[in-house]
Amino acid sequence: MLSSRGSPTNSLQPHDAQNIIARAFDAQPLAGKRVLVIIPDGTRTAPMPLLFRALYDTLGRRAARLDFLIALGTHPQMSDSAIERLVGVSRSERAEKFPNVDIFNHRWDLPDALQTFGTISSGEMAQLTDGLVSEQTTIRLNSRITNYELLIICGPVFPHEVAGFSGGAKYLIPGIAGAEIINATHWLGALATSMQTIGVKETLVRRVIHRAAEFVPTPIQCIALVMQGDALHGIFIGDYREAFDAAADLSAQLNIVTVPRAFQRVLSMPAERYDDLWTAAKAMYKTEPVIADGGEVIIYAPHISEVSYTHGALIDRVGYHVRDYFVKQPEKFRDVPGAIKAHSTHVKGAGEYDAARGVEAPRIRVTLATKIPAARCAQINLGYADYREINPDEWKHRESEGILFVPHAGEVLYRVRDDL
Repeated sequence: MLSSRGSPTNSLQPHDAQNIIARAFDAQPLAGKRVLVIIPDGTRTAPMPLLFRALYDTLGRRAARLDFLIALGTHPQMSDSAIERLVGVSRSERAEKFPNVDIFNHRWDLPDALQTFGTISSGEMAQLTDGLVSEQTTIRLNSRITNYELLIICGPVFPHEVAGFSGGAKYLIPGIAGAEIINATHWLGALATSMQTIGVKETLVRRVIHRAAEFVPTPIQCIALVMQGDALHGIFIGDYREAFDAAADLSAQLNIVTVPRAFQRVLSMPAERYDDLWTAAKAMYKTEPVIADGGEVIIYAPHISEVSYTHGALIDRVGYHVRDYFVKQPEKFRDVPGAIKAHSTHVKGAGEYDAARGVEAPRIRVTLATKIPAARCAQINLGYADYREINPDEWKHRESEGILFVPHAGEVLYRVRDDL
């Protein structure tokens, strides 16, 4: 049964969140049991300090353990200081006031940290993906989850370029998954294209994620959050499918902005929580639908100096290209992980590739105004602009000139009216 409270107009206060969590879990027989909460990293907006304390007040005083696992996917490990900021509690305070709590980073890259829970056959993958992907896919997840009697997914739901919306079981896959299912779902999202996926609740990737989650033997509950900026507008607690479904509906109202027409140029300024292009590229994904053919998005982020702290070498080798650049040259990129190819085509955006002539024709131009040097931008097949020559204030309020200014980009999706 779903416990929920949400509103597109009114934000929730801390006591609202505390009360709904208490109502949802108070009656559950968790005394002496081990509970693991799966939470986002610092690249997602959510009131994690509030939720950390509310969950401890409701569960931690009864459960034998109330541990937290950060659903990093393939993002870099969070340092102790970053974890302290994430949950709002210092390591020393945690040891003193929360003695039965540990917080762990997910390790997708360590075989010993993962366990195989099942396999989706090639035939079933083809059925789930409408034929786009037909490779047998192994479901490996963080092995810690077998040490607990209850898993709680806790995180926000936003429009997302790979899955349609983030949240729900996506915190399992790719959040705490191994490379096989991460690569399969990301490449599936690329094949389906971001433009046809982002902001859509029922997608092929979500279908695969939900099927993969069925292999987890531990009971799962979900706390799905809906944010508008820093304000909490909704909290939905229950079965992970049901909670996600309700949260996605509210998130669509709050985090999808429709505009009357497309723009020739967009200055998209990713929030500083994104510290490399791998994460900051959401500034492109969320604005791509409102950029006119032949237009340009400038990702203005002077704080960014790295393409990807985890995958930079691979991206330097592959570069950024439209989807069909990979689809029409499968042998050339057979050894490149699906997640890398997916990131590449998501950043480059829609377009065409003429294999006979070796000519690539992106629909729009993607330009970096970051600390990433011009030579490296050229190497990875993206445009370059000197951020020091851009005054963001000069881009404001110029919609009538075909220019859109997007501050704090990354979580709100922009669409042209009557689009998907």
